[in-house]
Amino acid sequence: QVQLVESGGGLVQAGGSLRLSCAASGRTAFSSVAMGWFRQAPGKEREFVAAIGESGGITYYADSVKGRFTIFRDNAKNTVYLQVNRLKPEDTAVYYCAGSRRVSSGTYYRFRDYDYWGQGTQVTVSS
Repeated sequence: QVQLVESGGGLVQAGGSLRLSCAASGRTAFSSVAMGWFRQAPGKEREFVAAIGESGGITYYADSVKGRFTIFRDNAKNTVYLQVNRLKPEDTAVYYCAGSRRVSSGTYYRFRDYDYWGQGTQVTVSS
């Protein structure tokens, strides 16, 4: 089992930046868990944002955030981060971190393949 707690969300103007953090705890070794970030805006489905492999050597991004967002992890601190730059109003959403020991290179974007979820952190971008 893995417990996840996000932090770092907030209200920011368009063009601004935030760093989201997700701290993991539990009996499962964090370094054995692939991690992802998803987001959900009001009235919309949850969508994939970014994912990172267990060691941090492989990353994946949604086309909508590529070049603006960076996912990275510190396994010594049991934490995964999402650096979000050049924010746009359409980035407004609740951002969730998620963990999985099942995802592969072909399934990293599927939220149903993630077993552990945080409570979410709100990101609001004003125009």
